[in-house]
Amino acid sequence: MNVAARPLPPLSPAWRQTLRLLPLLIAWLLYWYWDTAAAMVGIWYRSETYAHAFLVPPITLWLIWRQRAVILAEQPRTSLLLAAPVAFTTLAWLLGELTAVNALTQFALVATLVLAIMTLLGPAVSKRLAFPLAFLFFSVPFGEFMLPQLMAWTADFTVLALRASGVPVYQEGLQFIIPSGHWSVVEACSGIRYIIASVTVGTLFAYLNYTSLSRRLLFIAVALIVPVFANWLRAYMIVMLGHLSDNRIATGVDHLIYGWLFFGVMILIMFLIGARWAEPAAVAAPPVAAAPSAPATVRAWLAAFAVALIAAAGPLAFAVIDRADQSGPVLLAALPTPGGWQEGADLPSWKPDFSGAAAELQASFQRDGQPVGLYIGYYRHQDYQNKLVTSTNTLVASADKQWAVVARDTVAPVTAGLPARVVAAELLASGSSPEIRLRAWQWYWIDGRLTAADASAKWFTALSRLAGRGDDAAVVILYAPAATAAVALPAFAADGAPEINRLLAATREQR
Repeated sequence: MNVAARPLPPLSPAWRQTLRLLPLLIAWLLYWYWDTAAAMVGIWYRSETYAHAFLVPPITLWLIWRQRAVILAEQPRTSLLLAAPVAFTTLAWLLGELTAVNALTQFALVATLVLAIMTLLGPAVSKRLAFPLAFLFFSVPFGEFMLPQLMAWTADFTVLALRASGVPVYQEGLQFIIPSGHWSVVEACSGIRYIIASVTVGTLFAYLNYTSLSRRLLFIAVALIVPVFANWLRAYMIVMLGHLSDNRIATGVDHLIYGWLFFGVMILIMFLIGARWAEPAAVAAPPVAAAPSAPATVRAWLAAFAVALIAAAGPLAFAVIDRADQSGPVLLAALPTPGGWQEGADLPSWKPDFSGAAAELQASFQRDGQPVGLYIGYYRHQDYQNKLVTSTNTLVASADKQWAVVARDTVAPVTAGLPARVVAAELLASGSSPEIRLRAWQWYWIDGRLTAADASAKWFTALSRLAGRGDDAAVVILYAPAATAAVALPAFAADGAPEINRLLAATREQR
């Protein structure tokens, strides 16, 4: 029997009270976290990757509505214990806001809303609503951190498949050359859109078509794996179509059209196969409504007040910290020339793609005919538009027509004044003759702490702001011609790192 077709039990006093109180609590939370909610919706609107999130709240409401008879048969019993985790989600939001991490603040907001609902409804009703409430997390724009790895996998598979097809390939990083032309894997080729759409729809499909947890988890895993392999095949077929047609097809707009058509066919096949193993809905006895009881008015209002108070503490704490962080403009002086080095060097024209810096410094030095370049991007008063650590701040933008990153790794410089490991990359200038290659080292300076890891940089920024020292931070990049970098970069780092750290510390103290 369809749960939606069951007769609805009359609303008990406890339900009437809960349904009056719940919208008030949700409205209160959205008032305090309105900027976070608006930012999340803004990403849905701007990004095709996350446009599906507009459907998540309506689907959640529909999932609740279809089992309304079963839900109303239970009686809401407020649970004060479920209000306690709101302290953790509020703290997570505060850390995300201090470091301008969209995903963290938005996950924290959704988690706070879910916990607020569970607190008022209690464990029994919350158990009935477990999946609809969990499905709300698909509204958070999340997953772009997978882009570099997905792009690398796509490039490697495409090259492997081309070679297996007898097509000679020369590969460097995400770029490869075949006899008919030059190809590169960019962000649109990563398959992230396919994966997010497939997992979202696949999770809903699994919930609606299976009753056993094992089948649901298995199908969700399939929904994650299939689009990855489908994207690899899509990339390979597009390159082959271009190669076999002498680049007459699959190189323009039809490149995207073929990709989405192929993805749609693969997902349709996945659902058709999954439907063959669909389990019939469990036939349960009609729910017996629990005996109505007098609503625990004081307890419900006390729980709602506790959630409201704890949740409001996050935005209030951020306002206090942000108001106390007053400072002037950044005055970044020139770097004193390290001993044994001279200013000026013959280096290719290149600048890292870091935006939003409060001040920048780019200089070149040389010793014994070995040039080294230095770039420092200094950040202060970071926000969601201007911040140090973000996916768009990188050595080379994916859309750069001149430069490309062809290799990336980490090295241990074993030099005082540098972190234990730094990010290393090799850059190639396209179309240059003779060939121009650079080797670069990159790390972060966060209020005196050094790291090359994005997550550590965010954490150090949060600690600095919580300690009342502001969010001053910088990216430091050394670069040199690849032919001499093995000697020049360690040598300049050993001589220049103390001067760089003193310069950054002095800039910080001028707040």
